[in-house]
Amino acid sequence: MFEIIYQHQDFIIINKPCGLSVHKDDQEIGLTQMIANQLGIKQVWLVHRLDKVTSGLLILALNQPAAIILSGLFAKHKISKTYIALSSHKPKKKQGLVVGDMEKARRGAWKLSPSKQNPAITCFYSVSCEPNLRLFVLTPQTGKTHQLRVAMKSLGSPILGDELYGDKTENIDRTYLHAYGLDFVYQNQSINVKYLPNCGEFFQRHSVLDQLKLIK
Repeated sequence: MFEIIYQHQDFIIINKPCGLSVHKDDQEIGLTQMIANQLGIKQVWLVHRLDKVTSGLLILALNQPAAIILSGLFAKHKISKTYIALSSHKPKKKQGLVVGDMEKARRGAWKLSPSKQNPAITCFYSVSCEPNLRLFVLTPQTGKTHQLRVAMKSLGSPILGDELYGDKTENIDRTYLHAYGLDFVYQNQSINVKYLPNCGEFFQRHSVLDQLKLIK
């Protein structure tokens, strides 16, 4: 059963578990069909995506007109998204912008380029939780594939548990990236949803929980 964090007549916002793809992959039934089955309806529509390793807030439309509106809001960057991440490495700078074009690298990875023709833009700040553990609050201004994971690597602070962009020898229980907040206007109604992660041992540490309480 998926946690439904927010319910509207036209859409729902769920907490997507980490390790579950929004696409069908090799599963017998995909995420959208699982949710439709849970709700007892024929179909739901995916209007944006989260990486398989990412947990957190995911919007699903309950009818096609809503899917068109919500997809349009995402395309026009009218939906403000906030993510939280953990890293065991101190960044080159504690806050600011990461800007650069995204280029394909090896093994399905991406890398940040110094050019800025069609750049990925990420605003961030970070705070220390304890020695070798830092919390990042990330607000992407664009929606490129692996954007946040690449931005964190470029700062010298790959996301804790990210085997593609970080240390593959670490035995970490998950990739510590969570879609924490969504803020947008739908049909003249202001929607603001925030949801803290509920899986991952490092997200449950007191030092991290204390800093999470301070996020605006």
